[in-house]
Amino acid sequence: MMVIMTSSHTEEDMNAISSRLDELGLKGHRIVGVERTVIAVVGSIMPELSDELETMNGVETTVPISAPHKLASRQTHPAATVIRIGDVEIGSGKTVVIAGPCAVENEEQMMETAQGVKAAGAHFLRGGAFKPRTSPYSFRGLGEDGLKLLAEARDETGLAFATEVMSEREVEVVARYSDILQIGTRNAQNFILLEEVGRTGKPVLLKRGLASTIDDWLLAAEYILNMGNPNVMLCERGIRTFETATRNTMDINAIALVKQMSHLPLIADPSHGTGKWSLVTPVGLASIVAGADGMIVEVHPSPDHALSDGAQSLNFKRFRQLMEQTDQIGAAIGRPLWSFDKQPAPA
Repeated sequence: MMVIMTSSHTEEDMNAISSRLDELGLKGHRIVGVERTVIAVVGSIMPELSDELETMNGVETTVPISAPHKLASRQTHPAATVIRIGDVEIGSGKTVVIAGPCAVENEEQMMETAQGVKAAGAHFLRGGAFKPRTSPYSFRGLGEDGLKLLAEARDETGLAFATEVMSEREVEVVARYSDILQIGTRNAQNFILLEEVGRTGKPVLLKRGLASTIDDWLLAAEYILNMGNPNVMLCERGIRTFETATRNTMDINAIALVKQMSHLPLIADPSHGTGKWSLVTPVGLASIVAGADGMIVEVHPSPDHALSDGAQSLNFKRFRQLMEQTDQIGAAIGRPLWSFDKQPAPA
């Protein structure tokens, strides 16, 4: 249910509604827009609640929310959510790119990659410190030492970074270092973990599950939003289908559809979506045209020597070409790359 406030409502009116919802065991999420203020009510709502709330001061009307993912839906929040991290806004109508290696391997590799992707115009760095691997014998990351190298690279380049958190016991340490907490496809419906990252208040990059429907994906985002954390970015990274010619099936349909359904920013992952470096650029560009707010791309100084995902990683030359084409395509559709030196200073 949405409680739509009058233009003359007061803070006292809002607090009275919040108190009543608390008494009923419901949650009220305030959404302050340019034209109106709304309280999104979630929980087990009795039919008579609508009539009761409409009698309270400052309430204009109430509207039922038909979407199961109430907080992620454009029904509740028609305007696009914009997440600001440092000097970059995600979801603002400009295209952003997150780039870096699948896994943090050592200091030399991490610093070289950070400098390389920054020189090409990347806005954020990525790198796995904790790696979920199908085989327990594969390289599984450097743990906290990897987080320290990512933080060192951030200090050196100024690029904020995203890295995956794999379990609730790692949330505190990852949140201490990282600017963006990534939830990987294997944990897309780990609801305890989703709530824990929601409690941090930090930006979360939520990847779609291997076999998640769009409703599954948006309801996973709902777990984070329901913890009071509005800073959620969705990530389409391909789904598992009968097709074996590529690593996954990149669902371009989902990008266009979810941008209609949800106000949350959406990032495309053509690296995991295809599993082949030669497909990363064309599929990444298609994702931007379909409506994605940006891309997350795997880049490595020497992909043939990478400890994980070398086959889908771009080298520096290919990444520079991707960035050039992304800017050209983005400009043609009115969503050029975010430029650090062309944006107004934050208020």
